[in-house]
Amino acid sequence: GVITAKLLAEQKNPQADVVFGVALTSLLVMEKKDMLEPFKPEGVQNLKSEFVSQKSVPTWTGMDAWESAICVNKVELEKRKLPIPKTWKDLTNPIYKNLIVMPNPASSGTGYLDVTAWMQIWGEKQAWDYMQALDKNISQYPHSGSKPCKMAAQGEIPIGVSFGYPAFKLKAEGAPLEVVYPTEGLGWEMEASAIVKGTKKLSSAQKFINWSVSKAANEAYAHNFSMVAYKGIENTTMDFPKNLPQMLVKNDFYWAAEQRERILAEWSKRFEK
Repeated sequence: GVITAKLLAEQKNPQADVVFGVALTSLLVMEKKDMLEPFKPEGVQNLKSEFVSQKSVPTWTGMDAWESAICVNKVELEKRKLPIPKTWKDLTNPIYKNLIVMPNPASSGTGYLDVTAWMQIWGEKQAWDYMQALDKNISQYPHSGSKPCKMAAQGEIPIGVSFGYPAFKLKAEGAPLEVVYPTEGLGWEMEASAIVKGTKKLSSAQKFINWSVSKAANEAYAHNFSMVAYKGIENTTMDFPKNLPQMLVKNDFYWAAEQRERILAEWSKRFEK
């Protein structure tokens, strides 16, 4: 969110040459404003098709993806004699009043992927009703996607809506966390890279993008992400469930990008604390 705002503000006089590892929905906002330089990197055929721009000369290439997860501090819930939530709907139960933290979607890609997932699961009206009910249980909306999980791991809050990687990492480091993947389906987002139109260092930018889609780069991404763009490379360091791809909602990234300003304005009006 913050990076995108800076890039959009610099549109007339771009300072960046390459955008690396930004949420795809943010890059698509730039694409719509004709701010991305088309380039077909070497080896792009090794990437899964959903990780590559559909244009004949791609304007962006995906790197990896992350998915929503709920970080639950089992010790803190046991203290309060409360059950572990298993679904998104469970989070609206009044027993969890002020016990949940969720990322602010206006400043966190992880927060925004949750909001758009709920809209794609239930439809927009029901999703707003859901968020209205959820808001009654939220103590704060921090500006980072991993912060709610860190807060849950430290026992500052029992439940943090976050994403999978920090959840499994903190759990592996000994935090008393249960990682919950809600049964209704998971929001997800892709990290992607692109060349900024107007760069004066085009050949260096192209070399960088060639590296970003390489097998070696994807093997590095796979240390920190549940899914990567390169066919056949999987995360081996974390306990991600094998059926994770089947849990993801069918995500319309173009819709999420087009509706971003409208949805975030409405969200801020209703829920900015």
